[in-house]
Amino acid sequence: MVMNAVVSHCAQRSPVTVMARLALQYALEPTWIDKMFEREGGAQYQRELLFSTTVELMSLVAVGLRPSLHAAARECPELPVSVQALYDKIKRTEPNLVRALVTQSAARLGDVLAPMIERNQPMVPGYRLRIVDGSHLPATEKRLKPLRGFSGAPLPGHSLVVYDPDLRMVVDIEPCEDAYTQERAVMSSLLERAMPGELWIADRAFSTRTILGEWDRRGCEFIVREHSSTPSPRVLGETSFQGRVATGRVYEQAVEFNDEAGHPVTLRRIELHLTGQTENGETVIRVLSNLPRHFSARAIARLYRHRWKIESMFQRLESVLRSEVKTLGHPRAALLAFGVAVLAYNVLIVLQAAVEAAHDLRNSGLELSPFYVAVEVRACYAGMMMATMASIWRPYDAIGAPKLSRILLDIAVYARPKALRKNPSKPKPPKKKSTATAADKRRHVSTARVLKEGRVN
Repeated sequence: MVMNAVVSHCAQRSPVTVMARLALQYALEPTWIDKMFEREGGAQYQRELLFSTTVELMSLVAVGLRPSLHAAARECPELPVSVQALYDKIKRTEPNLVRALVTQSAARLGDVLAPMIERNQPMVPGYRLRIVDGSHLPATEKRLKPLRGFSGAPLPGHSLVVYDPDLRMVVDIEPCEDAYTQERAVMSSLLERAMPGELWIADRAFSTRTILGEWDRRGCEFIVREHSSTPSPRVLGETSFQGRVATGRVYEQAVEFNDEAGHPVTLRRIELHLTGQTENGETVIRVLSNLPRHFSARAIARLYRHRWKIESMFQRLESVLRSEVKTLGHPRAALLAFGVAVLAYNVLIVLQAAVEAAHDLRNSGLELSPFYVAVEVRACYAGMMMATMASIWRPYDAIGAPKLSRILLDIAVYARPKALRKNPSKPKPPKKKSTATAADKRRHVSTARVLKEGRVN
């Protein structure tokens, strides 16, 4: 597909911004979103305000192009309803619709991403990695009437998030409105969608008879950190030394527990005796796994370390995008904002992969940062849209995933990877506990005088 002259000009000046426009246009394609709403909307219905319009406005907030949903709505001349009606719509968005938006958009974007990463080696050949963890939304502002006299922190809910480290994308999500519901209680829906050939990695919050037994029954492999009290497996053999890894000595032991149906499940308990201590002062980490014997105990110990990739993803999601909109106090509205932010994060990953593939950065040691990708988009997007007419983007409405992938790769050639690279910092030394008094903390000094004298008097 030959690019429009205006689009081509913009692509040479700010390629990432044009790529973001095209990728978001594909990910937020109104016809697809509205059809998904018809399938998954449940008791909700569409009249004047389409769900695609709601998602598009929320995406402007997630990417940082508008400071709030209200500001995005004010700038939308085609909004067919009042701002209050818009808020009423989002606070009735059912969690299963948020889940469908994330999972189905991830599948669409995965088709665009596939040609860009086809030469990348999977972390574990023959398996689809799934790292699961909970993401709890922080306290919101007390805008809802029942909360106005409350001095504490109103929590709008949380989500279980499934991350694919090979794709670097979030591929599934299970939103929950009740912030007090335990993560393991929300896990049942994800278990129903688990498929053979998946390798699940999780922390000890998911170390239960129900979860481990169901994964095993469904033909899934797993590596889960063992909880101190559950599933409390029976020991079948002696602990044997298996060698060393970078973080300590590795031991293995055969154990067994009975699942909910009373069937025995035999597992491998891998113990990692650390050379140092964790943040909680622990020196031994135990993980349970049902991986076959051709995976060594040391390999399993190394694989468990990949669990931290989802923690890094959560940090990027919070710092790069507005996944936590504190003005949206209603749980369903806050969860929708989080879901749209996850969708936008997956879009940024596609842009990042296009630049890496176009410049063949696989073995260069240069790692791109989603933060700087988002910074360039925020800096140039509004100006680009003011300088271009809507009609020049319409030809890209109907393009499929393979064609969009080729276009993004062609545009990515103009990107400057060094301007988008990560700037890794050295590990910070642990903070010492402050002994300053309240009076010391209230003191103030003139920085200019301190610099002149070389010390604080």
